[in-house]
Amino acid sequence: MSQKAKVLAALKNGEEMTAKQIKARFSAKNPHEVVRSIRAEGYAVYANERVNSKGEKKTFYRLGTPSRKMVAAAYALGVF
Repeated sequence: MSQKAKVLAALKNGEEMTAKQIKARFSAKNPHEVVRSIRAEGYAVYANERVNSKGEKKTFYRLGTPSRKMVAAAYALGVF
């Protein structure tokens, strides 16, 4: 199973992961490229920023359902 498939399976299971977690858990040299390639296959991967108690911003990736606005924008671009 490829790195992309493993990351996608984890996201489908409802997990939220940072780029650092993807890199460590799946040995991905470029976790952002893995997420980009999953998005390119049509999956709605959201990047949500959170601020921890130390004031540091962390970006968590999660799989979600695209909004009507996103679907309309893709349709307008001729993706469908």
